[in-house]
Amino acid sequence: MVIIPRPIVFLLLTYLSGIVVFFLFRVILLLLNAEAAQEIPPGEILYSQFMGYRFDTVISGYILALPMALFLLSGLIPSAQNSIRQISFVWICFFYLASFFICTADIPYFLHFNSRMTIAVMNWTDTPAMMMKIVFQDSGNYPYLFLFLSLSIMFLILLSKIKKHSFSKEQSNSMNRVPRAVLYLATSLMLLTGIRGRIAIKSPIRWGTAFFSQRAFANQLGLNPVFTFGRSWLDSRKPENAHIKLMDEEQAAQNMRKYLGIESKPELYSPLAREISSDAGEKRYNVVLIIMESMSAWKMGILGSRNNLTPNLDSIAGNSFFFSNFYSSGMHTFSGIYSSLFGMPGLPGKHAMKDLESNQPFSGIAKTLSDRNYGTIFFCTHDEQFDNMGGFLSANGFKKIVSEKDYPSERVLSTLGVPDHVMFDISLPYLDNFRQNDQPFFAAYLTGSDHGPYIIPDDIPFHPEANNIRQKIVEYTDWSVNHFIEECHKRPWADSTIFIITSDHGNLANAVYDADLSLTRTFLIIHAPKIFREPKKVETLGGQIDIFPTLMGLLDISYINNTPGINLLKEERPFIFFCVDENTGCVSDEYYLVMRKNGDTSLYRYRERDTKNYLSEKQSLADSMKTYTKSNLQIVQQMILRRIVY
Repeated sequence: MVIIPRPIVFLLLTYLSGIVVFFLFRVILLLLNAEAAQEIPPGEILYSQFMGYRFDTVISGYILALPMALFLLSGLIPSAQNSIRQISFVWICFFYLASFFICTADIPYFLHFNSRMTIAVMNWTDTPAMMMKIVFQDSGNYPYLFLFLSLSIMFLILLSKIKKHSFSKEQSNSMNRVPRAVLYLATSLMLLTGIRGRIAIKSPIRWGTAFFSQRAFANQLGLNPVFTFGRSWLDSRKPENAHIKLMDEEQAAQNMRKYLGIESKPELYSPLAREISSDAGEKRYNVVLIIMESMSAWKMGILGSRNNLTPNLDSIAGNSFFFSNFYSSGMHTFSGIYSSLFGMPGLPGKHAMKDLESNQPFSGIAKTLSDRNYGTIFFCTHDEQFDNMGGFLSANGFKKIVSEKDYPSERVLSTLGVPDHVMFDISLPYLDNFRQNDQPFFAAYLTGSDHGPYIIPDDIPFHPEANNIRQKIVEYTDWSVNHFIEECHKRPWADSTIFIITSDHGNLANAVYDADLSLTRTFLIIHAPKIFREPKKVETLGGQIDIFPTLMGLLDISYINNTPGINLLKEERPFIFFCVDENTGCVSDEYYLVMRKNGDTSLYRYRERDTKNYLSEKQSLADSMKTYTKSNLQIVQQMILRRIVY
């Protein structure tokens, strides 16, 4: 009888234990997404679990590879066996617990973004204190922390018992070396196969291996977040991935000139730069831009919600220029600020305001108006250093940044600073001061309350009607914006002020696609009832990159537009594009094209929430949308690298 070597017994039992814990995380994710899972056939759910097992095996294989090598070495150095066992035990504990932590963090990440964790989560590692406060001040995260601690303790106890059981008796060295070597060789081959994830020679397991269904959740369920995080990190380290290379730069420039109606190669400094002239005199209206945290289109009654969460915004929109088919440039706050203020799209997987390449002057609303002697000021509820907002905005046209440091300490309720209405109330004297000095102003605001931890002050004349805190906070943010506009209208300068209201990004809800449109579908309101007396609903496609040129048109300013944005009141675009972390999307009036970093591409009829992939049936349309998106992104990458974005 062949006796299995004890190190192999230890590794096998450890592997099975790790697989069970990974499986539990996947079951928890499945239960938390029960509504999405109900639409998936049971057979696909089972196949997702099998696919998940394959990815779990890959991660376990990497963790167990070094201990396997050490145990092979211990056969040659019997005196080092005890030390090797201890080193292997510590190694396994550390990396499995680290993997479990990623799996734990992935659950709320998935619930928020509808995708497994990637390197994009590292965008906030330079502000660890603030991120930890966000985590620990939001009681909604406590169950996940408890889950991590509970499973980790259980795993450590089980692993200790496995170690004790596996090495409780010394194995005789008299065992025939041939079968022993065969067992080690077979185990090593199985381990390497597990790491590779596939038997096929051409390619190891990839993200795309998990994508077998037309249902986004079934595909996402089959992934392991340790794999997606690790793979995206490794890919980000490759020199060829440092800058996007989607197409030939000159071809991109030619395409963009065609899209933007630039008839010949421009003589200006940039391939996008074009002179916008106005025959009318400049209108020196004040401008107030409010970028609302997470105010997705699906939350608004005027866009179809039946929850009555935004009665004030709905009313304002009905008395304004209202852009109903509008999209954010990404699904993070930094991309919303960047694109709304500067008219530039974010690039896949990049942090627009923190990349060293972005340390250069940008054109945009603040710079253009500042050059015309406007007072420029930016308000946020929390620390201005988060996302490098303060530094980036100060370098690009904003003369004053008002943030947490400027508010009374007793009004700061969480790591996200003060509630929205406090920021608005404190901002009013700043605006009054501009007008007292007979200076027009541009004031930009970033709200923060509609982001956990959710806190609604109880010392205000507002009482929510919803039953859960996530809906209550939407009601509060709706009230706070309306409260601010009402206070503004008590000032004489309000009649000559253009109020612009939009969102930094959408918010996940009722997802049907992996890069779901609820993450990027937002809205745009331009409110100035004393200036533009006739309300207007604009249903053509638009995005945050269009805010800057549209506003310049309303102000009748002659300027150089060096962005891919257009004046939505005078021009139309065939598509609007955006980034969902490392993936990109493009929307037409009827179809939604998803281009994933792993190479998979899908074309959906999004208005019907259809999950069928129409790529083969609409190849020509898909090609046009691909070229449009790639041309825009490639030319912006080129402009940043050549420092011609001003």
